[in-house]
Amino acid sequence: MPYEPNELLSRLVGLRLLAVEFILDYAVIKFDGEPTDPQPSLSFDVMPHVETAPGTLLRDGEPGYLEALRALVGQDVLATVEQQGKGFRIDLTAGSIVVDPDAEELVGPEIAILRGFADDAWMCWRPGEDTFAHLS
Repeated sequence: MPYEPNELLSRLVGLRLLAVEFILDYAVIKFDGEPTDPQPSLSFDVMPHVETAPGTLLRDGEPGYLEALRALVGQDVLATVEQQGKGFRIDLTAGSIVVDPDAEELVGPEIAILRGFADDAWMCWRPGEDTFAHLS
């Protein structure tokens, strides 16, 4: 079955961002779910960008980045967008998480992994494949 952009990512709509964790050289964001379901999580090998207002994008290491990412905790996911050549974004109540790395930001074979759904559905985004085919 061919990959459908935004099909799995859109399952996050309506969930709340519960946590942001930094583990050595990667980050994980966790979402709430139904009480009987596991909690979906999104692991980033490439640090996501944070859009605090239209046209205002903060990157890892820039002043205010960590505070902007932390400020998204507790907000609801309003929409998700995934497009080949443009990466993906998760729009929350007062900001967005944007994953659209430059080639220089790639640090390994993976960009992000989404998992933790009751039906065991998951997705791994890699440079040169699907949404990130332009990063080969």
